[in-house]
Amino acid sequence: MAHMINPLATVDQLYQRTSFSALPSDLQDIIFFATQSLTQAAGILLRIPQSVTAQANVVLARYWLVESPLSHDFSDTSAAALFLAAKLSAHPCTPRDVCNVYAYLLSLDSPFFKGGGPLPAEGEDKGDPSSYYLSETAYALLRERILNLEARVLYTLSFDTHVALPHPLAITYLQALDFLGFPKTEISRCTIAYLNTALLSPQLLYLTHQPNALAVAAIYNAARDVGAKMPECAWWEVFDVDREELGFLVVGLRSLEGWVRKQREIYSELRTGMITRSWVENEMRKRGLRIGNGASRDIQVDDEEVAMMRRMDEKGAQLES
Repeated sequence: MAHMINPLATVDQLYQRTSFSALPSDLQDIIFFATQSLTQAAGILLRIPQSVTAQANVVLARYWLVESPLSHDFSDTSAAALFLAAKLSAHPCTPRDVCNVYAYLLSLDSPFFKGGGPLPAEGEDKGDPSSYYLSETAYALLRERILNLEARVLYTLSFDTHVALPHPLAITYLQALDFLGFPKTEISRCTIAYLNTALLSPQLLYLTHQPNALAVAAIYNAARDVGAKMPECAWWEVFDVDREELGFLVVGLRSLEGWVRKQREIYSELRTGMITRSWVENEMRKRGLRIGNGASRDIQVDDEEVAMMRRMDEKGAQLES
């Protein structure tokens, strides 16, 4: 049974997450959602199975329970978690592939954060390649940051990267409930969609509830959405889920869409590109807040890296000439 359960976040860890710095909780939630969405998009472009990408989402969420999101660039943390999860699976990715995909997703030509449109299919126009071209110097720096962060994530999690996902359980439960034969397997697709959406929820549902509870709540929501007939008894108790936990998860799974729509109305940056630490800093200045010394120190280090990269590029151009 150990492989079907996850280590859950403790009350102290959840409290500590809200007290890392002066970073307001709503900005923490926006950072979490945007970074997890970026991880999902990168997994699609890297052709990694959704099960591996989902594990990367959970690993990243666990890491941010201990480390402040402002410790490193959000995209770097996403890349490190995805690279680590892929390496531990049967679908490893090369550092160059990971760097190229993230360079594209963070470029101005990436459609991912522009209105929520789909990513270009293979063979379709992906814009101006020069906008997401990685020089050897930029690639070397990004690769070093990802590898260093990968080691940091492993150390922070005490090398415990086990993640039990609710997706296989949900399919098994659907078979037991005889829902799988619903026309065009509508309910099964809807169930999996709810489970994938929960990965992006700032409520950290994957860190506070076991896979069996998530699977049952997703099935409950999916059955209501497609109009499938449900058992008249308390069927969720058969899968070791009580009514109170089910009620909380049902609401939590359905609330993300409305929350995202509201945030995009408030912050136009969520519709035009990936948020950055600079944007977070500016938003905090507007509120009369300031970031702690640790975050400022990290940003200073990144500025030094950029300056070093420019010097190396200039030196390379002089050698070529």
